[in-house]
Amino acid sequence: MNDYRYRAMIIDYFWPELEYMDLDSMWFQQNGTTSHTAHVTIDLLKNKFEERVISRNGPVDWPPRSCDLTPLDFFLWGYVKPLVYSNKPKTLEELKANIEREIAAISAEMCGRIMENWVQRFDRCKRARGGHMSEVEFHL
Repeated sequence: MNDYRYRAMIIDYFWPELEYMDLDSMWFQQNGTTSHTAHVTIDLLKNKFEERVISRNGPVDWPPRSCDLTPLDFFLWGYVKPLVYSNKPKTLEELKANIEREIAAISAEMCGRIMENWVQRFDRCKRARGGHMSEVEFHL
């Protein structure tokens, strides 16, 4: 995905979801993928979130090697992968359908537990002053 397509996705799909939310206390966090960190992308995000953007090239730097702070890294694929491949998809279309189905099946309750875990991880990171957190585990 290039930076143009990423920005189009944000504008077309993400912005409408934020329309009725209070953004004053909301932060936007993303990883260091090149399409995410292009200066025009960061400027787009800053227009909506001001200085509350955690990203390489953003107002708040994304901590390097910080997969412990990213729900997509510490949870999502590890959870859905065995479910996605349980019926051994034979085509790309079947694989995509499985991924969409399993992600859609994640309950709001589970999302809440994931975010509670994220807050705990963030607090541990703060206490460790960004250092190694050997005790971090993920429990749902």
